[in-house]
Amino acid sequence: MQWKTSIKGFLLDVTGVLYNSASDGIGEVIPGSIEAVKRLCEKSNVRFLSNESTSTREELHKKLLKLGFSIKLEHLFTPAPVSARYLNSKSLRPHLLVKEAVEAEFIDCNRKNPNCVVMGDAEECFTYDALNEAFRVLQKIDDPLLISLGNGTYILTLFFGKFYKRTDGPCLDVGGFAEALIYATNCRHTVIGKPSPEYFDAALEDMGLDSGSVVMIGDDILSDCGGAMKHGLKGVLVRTGKWKNCPNGRTTRA
Repeated sequence: MQWKTSIKGFLLDVTGVLYNSASDGIGEVIPGSIEAVKRLCEKSNVRFLSNESTSTREELHKKLLKLGFSIKLEHLFTPAPVSARYLNSKSLRPHLLVKEAVEAEFIDCNRKNPNCVVMGDAEECFTYDALNEAFRVLQKIDDPLLISLGNGTYILTLFFGKFYKRTDGPCLDVGGFAEALIYATNCRHTVIGKPSPEYFDAALEDMGLDSGSVVMIGDDILSDCGGAMKHGLKGVLVRTGKWKNCPNGRTTRA
């Protein structure tokens, strides 16, 4: 690689690069990933950029430690805390469609009289009643706004948020549920997570590096590598995770 001498830092995806999700909530370490992360952290500036929205950042950090990774909490980025800061900066009051544990990330947000909906990967909480409640909130708002955590839709960018890989098979991601609300309400839509430029910027600012000197490593050619490259970073696609489950190499979540 001609550009390798100019690289000063790395952003690593988590699910599909470090480990594969599992129905037991823990997952399986991808062979060689623990050693690779250790070597990379010893020699370079590294941050971990995940679209994980089924658990809090602290819960994900504990999982990674349990799996054997030596990662600092402050080096791990997930959409929910970034979203909470965004909401407060815009005076937005969210109705939350997320797993109960993730609600803790929004404790400092005003949730009275909501003027937007925040949707994460709610898994078993994606019931008809929950989706319909979010629909009703959006219908009442003059200029409805849906904010999805991680890859939320494939509008304009093809297959974002369609599914993610678990050890027992592919699973529906946020995108399909977001599309249902967008179709039903014609709401505006914002994604907080890869591939949004703001999400990459949060990690770059924390590293103190410009985009041209950082490499994004992921298993998603669109949200990881494609999103990074559009923002001026280098992109490296790994052949682990869900990349091989997608037709023509088109992948989704992280």
